[in-house]
Amino acid sequence: MNVLTLAKLFLVVVMMLTDRTSAVNDDRLSYCLDGHNHKKAPGPEDKLHKQCTPWKERSCCTSNTTTHAHSGTMYGFDYEHCPGRKMSAKCKEHFIQDLCFYECSPNIGPWVQKVQGMKFRRERFFEAPLCASDCNEWFDACKEDYTCTDNWSRNFEWKNGKNSCPANSQCRTFQEVYVDAKNFCERVWDGSWKYTGDDQHCMRIWFDGSQGNPNDAVARWEQLSRNAISSSTETSAATLLLTLTSFFGLVSVYSY
Repeated sequence: MNVLTLAKLFLVVVMMLTDRTSAVNDDRLSYCLDGHNHKKAPGPEDKLHKQCTPWKERSCCTSNTTTHAHSGTMYGFDYEHCPGRKMSAKCKEHFIQDLCFYECSPNIGPWVQKVQGMKFRRERFFEAPLCASDCNEWFDACKEDYTCTDNWSRNFEWKNGKNSCPANSQCRTFQEVYVDAKNFCERVWDGSWKYTGDDQHCMRIWFDGSQGNPNDAVARWEQLSRNAISSSTETSAATLLLTLTSFFGLVSVYSY
């Protein structure tokens, strides 16, 4: 392979890298998931139901969606999937709050991924940083409740539009299935959450909406960090390209 061919190949690689990294510069600081109940863009709502009210001023959900979120059977999903076992009120409260975040939050743009083959959504968020204290409280509320699988997004069997325990599975306490809060939060929804110390930039499921949304700052910090990495990568690639171009030029001169 001659020098000119190598130069052309390198230029193609740099162009591909630049195109890929520039994609993260899109404004995702006010973003709604592409899902069955989500609005196209976040905006104010006159009224949101009960636990979803913190998102009232800027929300990706409607009032009807939040009412349904409190029913305990949204999307046909039954939290009480273990036969004969009722989920405690305190545990269900945390799952409803988590569902309110999923339906209503406009702050998940930096962590959005496309998904295929799902009926109710075409996007999800992945490894969004959940504050450890919120996760710990959630697990503490649920550790004596029962489930039959660790991954609630993938492992259930679905019959007539309702989830049921996989064949040959066994219902055990959350404490037995997950052992600790970190494992629970990171596994229950297939990696949607990442357990993150409160001293770091992390999402709050529970907050007082009248005092503003603390997750705005978290999403902004994440996006700025990604943009900085993107800019650094592009700058490094450009510098390398100039260096190699100069080198190839010298090679061309001395090849005669």
